[in-house]
Amino acid sequence: MKPTVAIAGASGFIGLWFMEKYRDKYSFIGLSRRKYDPDFSPAHIEWRQVDLFSLSQTTEALKGADYAIYLVHSMQPSTRMNQSTFDNTDILLADNFARAASANAIKQIIFLGGILPDTDQPYSRHLRSRYEVERTLSLGSAPLTSLRAGIIVGPGGSSFSIMEKLVRKLPIMVCPSWTRSISQPIALSDVLKMLDQCLGHRPFFNNVFDIGGPEKLSYIELMQQVGILLGLQRWITTVPFFSPRMSKLWVSTFGDTSPTLVSPLVESLKYDLLVRDNPLMKQNPDLVTFKEAAQNALFAKDSIPVRPKKLLEPQNKPEKNTVRSVQRLPNPHNRSATWVARRYQTWLPRFFRYLLKVDHQQDTSTFRIGSVELLQFRFVEDRSDDNRQLFYIIGGKLVKRRDYGWLEFRRVLDGKYIIAAIHEFVPTLPWFIYVVTQAVMHLIVMHQFGKYLESVPPQAPADY
Repeated sequence: MKPTVAIAGASGFIGLWFMEKYRDKYSFIGLSRRKYDPDFSPAHIEWRQVDLFSLSQTTEALKGADYAIYLVHSMQPSTRMNQSTFDNTDILLADNFARAASANAIKQIIFLGGILPDTDQPYSRHLRSRYEVERTLSLGSAPLTSLRAGIIVGPGGSSFSIMEKLVRKLPIMVCPSWTRSISQPIALSDVLKMLDQCLGHRPFFNNVFDIGGPEKLSYIELMQQVGILLGLQRWITTVPFFSPRMSKLWVSTFGDTSPTLVSPLVESLKYDLLVRDNPLMKQNPDLVTFKEAAQNALFAKDSIPVRPKKLLEPQNKPEKNTVRSVQRLPNPHNRSATWVARRYQTWLPRFFRYLLKVDHQQDTSTFRIGSVELLQFRFVEDRSDDNRQLFYIIGGKLVKRRDYGWLEFRRVLDGKYIIAAIHEFVPTLPWFIYVVTQAVMHLIVMHQFGKYLESVPPQAPADY
């Protein structure tokens, strides 16, 4: 019987190719935010719609899987207002996935992240986020295998596609200094092979492997080779400085890519990203060259696996005006999520000079001004623990949907931080008023609460 592999981010570049190449070796559970029509999906893939922000949905979606591959990178928002940075969102999603994998006794998680530079300087936000996701996934009970790659070159890959568009559009390129940084691009076929080699093989459990191609090339050299393959004569030079702002504008404009996606990637390009020796690389001495991989990526686009057709009509019409807010708070004394959630409810009235009151009755907390109930939360005890405290948003004048959103406090990265998050909140206020009032106030409150957590003495009780 074939092992079953669940893939988070299955509808993306790597996921689709892996499922196509190894369709005879594994059965697949494709996890996607979208709902796909099973009548238009290959028999070896069971598509499951899942909101990875929901721990319960993620846990349900992993049922029946033996192994899991994690390919998620949260660059794009999924609600109308997203008060979060991609790195904070990434931690939350990875923590959900690690918890769900533990609950389902997943035998192994494979994570495809990014090569980390050999430097004493702080990592870019993008690379730091990839490392934090790796650390978060490793904290569950499922063994983690982490593959760190640079540019993956193959048909449908976003990074190589940006490079191709730059070369096609610009006969003359005066490039920023980061284009002289060295990397080891790797062919898609080699990435897929290494994923398969690691999957289910215990010698690779609980380990980290850099993976890259056989050549060390600058980004200028990569673009020059792409130009030659396309039969285009290109003149490329550099200026001796690194301007992140201009680089982001240049790449997003001529690479036809969203600035939201480009911005964190460009900040990582100033480093040399080279592979460290490891057993997995030694097991694969005959790697595809960049020229071969690029030629395949440029001229074999017709072979890209086709995504299944999405169901046109969702069963439940989604709310339009939804809000998600994910805030990272300092946790200098490694306090539990239980402590922080209780402290928040006693600190908040003090912050508002006791204009705001908090009433507690059994498992329900009501935030009010005078007799006006603003928000009401119900504590979900059976789904909470010292690392996560969950509250459903069930009422109050400020919320439109009383069966939709939730609040949580979560202890992450071995207690270094607390994530405070509101999901799928639907405000009562007209949208334009909400954006400039309640939404702004929430960010101010969370910022001040974070400063407060830094100031509380180590031995202070929850009602301090």
